[in-house]
Amino acid sequence: MKELIIKEISIADVKDFRAIDVALDALPKTSISESPWAASYPYHPMVQFALGYGPAHLFLKYYVTEKTIRAVTNQVNGMVWQDSCVEFFITLDEVAYYNIEINCIGTALVGFGPSKNERNRLPAPVVEEIGTSSHIRRLSNDKLFHWELTACIPLTVFLHHQPVSLKGKRLRGNFYKCGDLLPEPHYLSWQPLDSATPNFHLPAAFGSLHFV
Repeated sequence: MKELIIKEISIADVKDFRAIDVALDALPKTSISESPWAASYPYHPMVQFALGYGPAHLFLKYYVTEKTIRAVTNQVNGMVWQDSCVEFFITLDEVAYYNIEINCIGTALVGFGPSKNERNRLPAPVVEEIGTSSHIRRLSNDKLFHWELTACIPLTVFLHHQPVSLKGKRLRGNFYKCGDLLPEPHYLSWQPLDSATPNFHLPAAFGSLHFV
């Protein structure tokens, strides 16, 4: 099982995404490089992320380079996984888990439940508490897109576990990149997965998240 050490960072104003970006850019980046279904989905974009936390927020930034992008879903709790999408799953109690999925233009979906088939979307006003900032550009060689997605996730989003405190905790989770309706669909993860077909909802395979 992989382990991620997550450091506490100081952000004076959680609406100041420039300050959040500076803080996250200074942290070590972790690659999302596992390709569990490479035989059927061989395309492998380059994806990294950085994660930090504060007393009341998680701060998460993805760095993605891929051939094409899709940005269609703009409705909260919509089908963001069909777009260029990054995801973060976390369990706070080993019974159920949250899936936070955000497409490249910052549209978010959040679900909660014990398994893929037993999930409920969180209320839209709760999901809308997640602040996002995204930047998309075409690289100079004109063949690739690079985009960065920063998310400021209030701990109040973890609706079923209030109050939430992270400092010193050892939790479990996983990080993903997908794009179901892209010209070259792909499914990448931080922690290895064991499933015959693409499925991110495998909490038994979550890695260790140590909040220091």
